[in-house]
Amino acid sequence: MELLPEPASRCLLLLPLLLLLLLLPAPELGPSQAGAEENDWVRLPSKCEVCKYVAVELKSAFEETGKTKEVIGTGYGILDQKASGVKYTKSDLRLIEVTETICKRLLDYSLHKERTGSNRFAKGMSETFETLHNLVHKGVKVVMDIPYELWNETSAEVADLKKQCDVLVEEFEEVIEDWYRNHQEEDLTEFLCANHVLKGKDTSELPGRAVVRQEGRHSFPGREEVQEEEQQGQGSRRQE
Repeated sequence: MELLPEPASRCLLLLPLLLLLLLLPAPELGPSQAGAEENDWVRLPSKCEVCKYVAVELKSAFEETGKTKEVIGTGYGILDQKASGVKYTKSDLRLIEVTETICKRLLDYSLHKERTGSNRFAKGMSETFETLHNLVHKGVKVVMDIPYELWNETSAEVADLKKQCDVLVEEFEEVIEDWYRNHQEEDLTEFLCANHVLKGKDTSELPGRAVVRQEGRHSFPGREEVQEEEQQGQGSRRQE
């Protein structure tokens, strides 16, 4: 029998081992390992964050449209169908116009990675990018993974905020309508988010709720912080 050269015989001996390694399933990564890289870079908004800002913008939109004394023709009234005219502020038309455009308003938000919790979403340029823009204007060469022309583009988080808003408004359309018709004296965030959208779920990101848990104790935001969160939807109007 002809003997194979020594290197060739070693290759034949290693071949079954290599085939066995190829057939073995790859080890699965745990949730924290599998999504670590993605989560470090992109953390999509939670349902609580989405509802919080939907409520903020709904309040702002209803406040903006509630100052007119316009009277419109019949067909849009909700209180007196027999009247020849109805105030716009009590009309179905107002509700329709607000709900149809509310999610687009969320595209005015930016992601502020330097902030924590739901406060990472706010109108205006983030402090990080404002600093970077100032450096560029001073002639400093700034090298980033994101091209300069994309710095002001809508982030993945804000785009998802708007996408989830579309779903939420459609799913809870009757709840928003019920508030508009019958419960305007109640806080919209509580009525929509706490009592319906997030019923039985985490509400820690809503204004006035616990936002920090440490050593078994809850830490609540101060009154000034709550007021600041509720007024975020009005920030752009001051600039205009």
